[in-house]
Amino acid sequence: METTQTSTPEPCTAPGTDAIPPVPEAQPPVAQRSDCLIHVRFAPDGTVREIGERPPGVPVQAWFDYLCRNTQNCYQALSGGRGWFRLSRTEVDRLKVACGGEQPS
Repeated sequence: METTQTSTPEPCTAPGTDAIPPVPEAQPPVAQRSDCLIHVRFAPDGTVREIGERPPGVPVQAWFDYLCRNTQNCYQALSGGRGWFRLSRTEVDRLKVACGGEQPS
């Protein structure tokens, strides 16, 4: 009967190095990020019913249109007539001031 020797596996190393490459740091939990999610709900006809972070006196559709025109790659469509914009808190505050200033009194 033949015996098979088991050997300890070699650690994974990058070619030409003696060390294991470092693991990238994990992302902080969502609550610790500076991202702000602006939730949007749509009516069946595609108009905006509700949207978060809306400046006072700005209609819901106007706020959505303003965000669409003044942000890039920040909107994510979701199922069920919903979506959200992911922006930094400072960017949201800047957009709210700018949009509020454009609205007629």
